[in-house]
Amino acid sequence: MSIGTAHIAFPMGDASRVGEARRHAVQLAHELGFDDTLAGRVALVVTELGNNLCRHARKGRMLLGTLGATREIEVLALDEGPGIADLERSLGDGYSTGGTPGTGLGAVRRLAHSFDVHSEVPHGTVMVARLRAEEPTASTAAAAVRSGAISLPFPGEQACGDGWALVQDAHRAALMVADGLGHGPEAAKAAQEALRLFAEEPWLPLRTQLERAHAALRSTRGAAVTLVHADTREGLLHSAGAGNVLARVVSGTTDRTLLSQHGTVGLQMRTPEETTLPWPPHALLVVHSDGIESRWRPELLHPVLGRDPVLAAALLMRDHCRGRDDATVVVLRRKD
Repeated sequence: MSIGTAHIAFPMGDASRVGEARRHAVQLAHELGFDDTLAGRVALVVTELGNNLCRHARKGRMLLGTLGATREIEVLALDEGPGIADLERSLGDGYSTGGTPGTGLGAVRRLAHSFDVHSEVPHGTVMVARLRAEEPTASTAAAAVRSGAISLPFPGEQACGDGWALVQDAHRAALMVADGLGHGPEAAKAAQEALRLFAEEPWLPLRTQLERAHAALRSTRGAAVTLVHADTREGLLHSAGAGNVLARVVSGTTDRTLLSQHGTVGLQMRTPEETTLPWPPHALLVVHSDGIESRWRPELLHPVLGRDPVLAAALLMRDHCRGRDDATVVVLRRKD
């Protein structure tokens, strides 16, 4: 099971923030049991991406997160321009536009265990580099979907009032995204209680899960919750929810919303109703809290439909984060 943790954001306004991000990343590496060599690789990746953001980007940000199930560190670099005109050339060693040795992106791609990037002139770039302490297990490699997620707390808060969890096997995936009412520690408490129940029995019928969560969250301030059961063998998505956690299925030809009813789990909720939609092989399932604007254009994600799902999450977080609440985006893609 993957249980989401919040990313830490570092605006890259000057070189001092690069050092701050690097120190935090190395601390994360040691907490995950990385040896000194691997922790050094993490430091190099963060330094190269951070320096690129400071030198070349508008409104550059670095997001650092961990993927505990596989002891991975995820480094995301987001900016709002000017974009990379010749991406393939920029990924080659020895290429530079800023008078530096030019080992930046080429070195990052070599050092990382996984790497992906999308850039568009003049709108900007999103990229991800991950480094891990251990190889994926056989069950992880055989899982039904690829996932990418970003969670950011309300600006100035340490605790994130959003949370998500994913469990899967060879052809099924079960996902919960919970948004505790408000923000801060009490919102986080509500979201985490919903996720705790989900983790106990993620394959229970969706209606049953919501009713259990409604009873358990009465002692909290409550949460908006969306649940999805995905079946890649049948090509179907089954969903149920209460509150304003939005779920959409997006492809080059499809943009459909999985309906959720009004209410707040733990406070006031009608009898849950289940929605079923087809999930085409090439489509993304996008689930996000209301920290993300709901009226985003599906065309934003078309260039990254077949790519690492976290690139789609990063585009939505970059272009449509409200900036006045916790914000979470989870993206699932069926494996090729």
